Amino acid sequence: MKEQNVTYPCSEPVLVTCGLPYASGPMHIGHMRTYVPADVFVRLLRKMRVNVTFVCGSDTHGTPIVTAAEKAGVSPKELYLKYHQHYLDLFPRLHIEFDNYGTTDDPENHHRTREIVRALQANGYVYAKELETPYCEKCGRSLPDRFVRGECPYCHADARGDECDQGCGRYLEPGEILNPRCAICGSPTKPVTRKHYYFKLTAFEDFLKEYLERVDGTKNAKNYALGWVREGLKDWCITRDLEWGVKYPGDESLTLYVWVDAPIHYISSTEQWAKRTGTPDAWEQFWLPGDGKIVHYIGQDIVYHHCIFWPAMLKGAGYNLPHAIVASGMVKIEGHNFSRSRGYVVWIEEDYLAQGLEPDLLRYYMVASTGQTRDLDFSWETFHDKVNTELVGVFGNFVYRALHFSKKHFGAVPKGSLSPDILREIERTIEGVVTGVNDYELKKVADEIMRLASVGNEYFQANKPWELVKADKEACGEILYNSLALVKALAILIEPMMPNTAEKIWSQLGYNGEDIHNALLEEAKVPPTPGSPLPKPKPVVTKIDDELLSRLKTTIERRIKDAERSDRGEPEMGMVTFEEFKKMDIRAGKILECERVPKTKKLLKLRVDIGNEERTIVTGLADLYQPEELVGMTALFLVNLEPKKIGGIESQGMILAIEHADKPDHWIPLKVEGVPPGSKVA
Repeated sequence: MKEQNVTYPCSEPVLVTCGLPYASGPMHIGHMRTYVPADVFVRLLRKMRVNVTFVCGSDTHGTPIVTAAEKAGVSPKELYLKYHQHYLDLFPRLHIEFDNYGTTDDPENHHRTREIVRALQANGYVYAKELETPYCEKCGRSLPDRFVRGECPYCHADARGDECDQGCGRYLEPGEILNPRCAICGSPTKPVTRKHYYFKLTAFEDFLKEYLERVDGTKNAKNYALGWVREGLKDWCITRDLEWGVKYPGDESLTLYVWVDAPIHYISSTEQWAKRTGTPDAWEQFWLPGDGKIVHYIGQDIVYHHCIFWPAMLKGAGYNLPHAIVASGMVKIEGHNFSRSRGYVVWIEEDYLAQGLEPDLLRYYMVASTGQTRDLDFSWETFHDKVNTELVGVFGNFVYRALHFSKKHFGAVPKGSLSPDILREIERTIEGVVTGVNDYELKKVADEIMRLASVGNEYFQANKPWELVKADKEACGEILYNSLALVKALAILIEPMMPNTAEKIWSQLGYNGEDIHNALLEEAKVPPTPGSPLPKPKPVVTKIDDELLSRLKTTIERRIKDAERSDRGEPEMGMVTFEEFKKMDIRAGKILECERVPKTKKLLKLRVDIGNEERTIVTGLADLYQPEELVGMTALFLVNLEPKKIGGIESQGMILAIEHADKPDHWIPLKVEGVPPGSKVA
């Protein structure tokens, strides 16, 4: 196998890709954990004279799209077109600039996927096998993996049909999951026999061990993957009973598993780029055996797919292999696991851009807050502190003071010569930046830049130009000349992380005819030209005030509260008209039975006599009451509430409870003792 190691800068062309976002919902901060570092990495490579291409695209196939489309009452294509356009609109606003951004439903991807599968077939790596698949009689259809939930056979957590998403994170083959149930209606499934097609992943165990020892990137990617390979691999079912997706060559009744065609879009997106740039064969330098280097930026949750399935597919079909796989840690929100359903989420458009926040601040935070492989715990408090303390207090403070004092007393870049000490500091920073790039550790890059800004502050403070200008203006000019040399270096170095901020600094240095985005790292060692006019400076970064911080925090807190109310089966708070209130059928109900809902912490299942019938009602009071405390109680129930699945059980109403004024989240059922079940509230 060809040696994988390469050091940046390099003479070989580099292709950088990002894991594809599912086009089934809006962009959130979890996406930024991958796309921002990848974009910063690409910009840094370009500053190092590397010929780099950056591609991505929307993932439009598989059960996540079908499920979301069914829920929205639209076709899968209608759904993905909506969110694909959403991504196309938002990425540029965040200064994330792909050379090509397509979709997995593009004709190029259908073609390339089928070509690769045909190559795997021809090379003897695909075989047919009769497989028992789950069938839901209530829904009347065979269920693809993500329409099934059950028990993980390895760690026994509640799991999705294709992956243990709540436990050990392992990939699950069709039929592996225990006690399968329909994820839509909750009914137990029954097995039916169907011919499916398998990829001989086991044939690549030796290859993968050698490849993963050599592949560049982050240790979390290769170490996780090596552990799985050493445990032993299983052949991989690559077809699904699903109408939406890329059709399997040779059996059009089946579609290919989404993790076949999704990574292949890296190739088809590169093909689209090559066609658009008038060099239709340029994609081959990366994907057919040659000198091009491929770097994948992915989330830690898809390491298995990119380090095991994907290299094996490429090897089996005769394509080039990734040079590096860079996996980020996961994102938490306010110390909690990221969860849209539980409110632990920050939406990029609604919660960030719509609040008038500068995209550069988020870009800096995403790469400077923690190491590439560590989990990032996002909170508005830490974001506020990072911006105000580092970007405003250190970086912005030095830049503004140097520009302001130079403009006020000289009107232009003063005459001077570059101090050897200042040059050494700039060179040291450039070396640190290059090291950070080669380690795929952009926090090192951010730390080096902030260190240089601190050097600037110390230099400015130690030389006291506000005193020197009165005693020796020429000597003051020398100090300011070196200060502006540091400002120029900082503008060039910060550009990959904060491109808009760098533009502001560049224009305030008087470089109106030159593009900061094209400035190379080595140009950071060249001071501004003496005599160049300086425009009136303005602060390049502004503080986040406490009022905005409070508003941002309140948004998350309210969203979490709403999710908790939803878990308890309670409606969202809001004004109702009297006519709407009259529609509510509130009756006395006697609790006949009460039991805990298995595998949940807060849910109780009640059997309630409401007079003319008995109802099953689920409530979130298990952390406050033992089941026996509620049996025999007569309380008020809303009985004409639309039935809703809670904890896999259809709840046919809602118990009414009041929150204790002095004990938040302590709910007390509204008891009405002495009245018969079915008595109505007028």
